[in-house]
Amino acid sequence: MKKNIGFFGFGNIGKGVYKIIQGNKESIYHKEKVDLKIKRILVRDKNKNRDINFRSDILTEDYKDIILDDDISIVIEVMGGIEPARTMILAALNNKKTVVTANKEVIAKHWDEFDNAARSNNVGLYFEASVAGGIPIIKVIGESMQANEITNILGIINGTTNYVLTKMSDDRIKFDDALEGAKRLGYSEPDPSADISGLDVMYKLSILSSMGFHSRVPLKNIYREGISHITLDDIIYGKELGYEIKLLAISKKYENKIETRVHPTFIPADHPLASVKDSFNAIFIKGSAVGELMLYGRGAGDMPTGSAVVSDVLSACKQSDNHRYQTFHENVKLNDNIEFNDNWETEFFVRLTVKDKSGVLSKIAGVFAVYGVSIASLIQKDKIGKCAPLIFVTHKTKEKSIEKAIVDIKLIDDVIKVENVIRVER
Repeated sequence: MKKNIGFFGFGNIGKGVYKIIQGNKESIYHKEKVDLKIKRILVRDKNKNRDINFRSDILTEDYKDIILDDDISIVIEVMGGIEPARTMILAALNNKKTVVTANKEVIAKHWDEFDNAARSNNVGLYFEASVAGGIPIIKVIGESMQANEITNILGIINGTTNYVLTKMSDDRIKFDDALEGAKRLGYSEPDPSADISGLDVMYKLSILSSMGFHSRVPLKNIYREGISHITLDDIIYGKELGYEIKLLAISKKYENKIETRVHPTFIPADHPLASVKDSFNAIFIKGSAVGELMLYGRGAGDMPTGSAVVSDVLSACKQSDNHRYQTFHENVKLNDNIEFNDNWETEFFVRLTVKDKSGVLSKIAGVFAVYGVSIASLIQKDKIGKCAPLIFVTHKTKEKSIEKAIVDIKLIDDVIKVENVIRVER
């Protein structure tokens, strides 16, 4: 079987895909009996110097050269962002070409459009590489866990933030220094704001949750908080309490309720995700039949992500005219049977700086009691001048209850500052 392929974009991931296809051509044919030929590659500038020697006719600056070429049956989109990727993906699908994409943002925001176009034209839409790089999480949820009701998804699915938090935790360096290290090593984009703010993770969690819970989970229903406010003091005190800190993607489903959130999270040092270091990713899943399952590996980079892209290409070749589609509606209208819960229940780490005087602790405990917040543990550190750090860990309590308690605690004269509030998962 011979398949001609077109590329939309040729950055790092595109180069990784190209190298895998060209470098493993014989092996791929031996294993899969598919002869993959890269026919056209869309680039911004054909005359740009590249470290690859192309055929003279392979590069183009006009995407119509790809979508109007009847010999090309599969298009790989590795441009990133919304536009022009969205327009080009729709054009490819509507010209009866299967699309393989690594673009989590465009899938999270426009999945419904792409799915409708793919179904209407009897072509495929594949996006394994959009979440967790080389980890085959999409196939696991979609093709290996059909017999399960998935109840929990916890994931470390951003290499930049995991690297930053690992360096802060293990090497005791400040946030800015750890982020610079991530940039130097190529783990971070030149503008790391989407990573640091949790946006990147939010896009991926929308995709994973929608598939795992068999119901569209729009971005607007995902709580998001980044890591820029995490300090060394938080991490050091957390370690004293037996915790490691991670930027977690969290989804839970119970009965008809779903909660979805992205935020820095303390987890026990013996939790399977606590040992996931540096730029590695991992997804921890609970299913009704399989129980607990964790997938671990490289979550980004040209070759791991390229591996996922090529895997999707080969899956598309095998499906031919019988592509798999999601069996729920990937639209912006919520399922009437689903309720999104924004008042979840968890434990909280609360760090305060207070005046070093008697009665402060009882005032704070009194406020917690008013809102039904029970204290599980307390650390009172040595005073610094006339101030003292207080660290509380609560028992499980409602999100709204802790929010109200913190508002009132800030009004206590003897509380100098609420330094941080960090959620705790077990």
